[in-house]
Amino acid sequence: MSTLFSISPLRHSHSEALTTSQQAGKYIQQNSFSSTPIPIPFLSTPESTELWSTYENLLYSCLRTGDDKAAHSCLEKLGGRFGTNDERIMGLRGLYQEAMAEDQSALLQMLREYDQILAENPTVTPVRKRRITLLRSLSRESDAINGLIDLLEASPTDIESWAELCELYVSQGLYQQAEFCLEEILLATPNAWNVHARLGEILYISASTTQDQLGTLAESVRRFCRSIELCNGYVRGYYGLKLASDRLLGILSNSGKADSQTSNSIRNHELAVPSVEVLQKLNESATSMLREIARKARLDDPRSPDIAFVEALLKA
Repeated sequence: MSTLFSISPLRHSHSEALTTSQQAGKYIQQNSFSSTPIPIPFLSTPESTELWSTYENLLYSCLRTGDDKAAHSCLEKLGGRFGTNDERIMGLRGLYQEAMAEDQSALLQMLREYDQILAENPTVTPVRKRRITLLRSLSRESDAINGLIDLLEASPTDIESWAELCELYVSQGLYQQAEFCLEEILLATPNAWNVHARLGEILYISASTTQDQLGTLAESVRRFCRSIELCNGYVRGYYGLKLASDRLLGILSNSGKADSQTSNSIRNHELAVPSVEVLQKLNESATSMLREIARKARLDDPRSPDIAFVEALLKA
């Protein structure tokens, strides 16, 4: 079996998704079960969790590449095994029907169907999530936010939902609420370096909208530092550290009051703004590391997007 089948389709490139979907027909044929009036264990094909996970991954890949027929076959296989009333199958069927929708009226019909399902059983989490995703695709962000809040009240440890709610808040310019969402994620996964970096980015973006600009930028610097502490060589962390320290140094040098600002600008966690000397060292370290990352990326893959991003930042 191809190793692509066992990899989450979310990690597939376009070419990998196409390769996977092209193998769907052959895979379905090889793993078809013959139905007999009386089950005969030693003649039937043994089942495994991997088999049904593969069918689900194939469904995603086929929908992504437009192979509707193969996607429907995968869905029918899953529905035949677990039943059409299985919560996960209901969510997958909703995903398939959304992909098949030809216009917005068809999507609105899907939304009404989701509402009907949830009216009968509000605990069907996959359908609730499909409904929220559909609301967002219909540009109804406020309704999607309310749906996520309701979902998180019932399932407060759902990291995916917190991340989705964070991005919705960011799209609406509600940065403090977005920060809260990421902090909830970090309670569950304190060593998630990408989440620390994302929090640093949101703090960096929101700094100009807050009264405590220095404190917000200082916290942004700390979050980027934490991300690269947890993952050495993390481009996103070093990139953010370079930007945040540059901006913070510029404000401190232009204010003419670096010492008083540094001692007086303190955020809720009571940590002062780093000194100019510390910020300069961090900036130099980030610059040096970015140059090294760009050099290695140029040798390994000259077309790597990291090269363009890093070189553009270093030239700024």
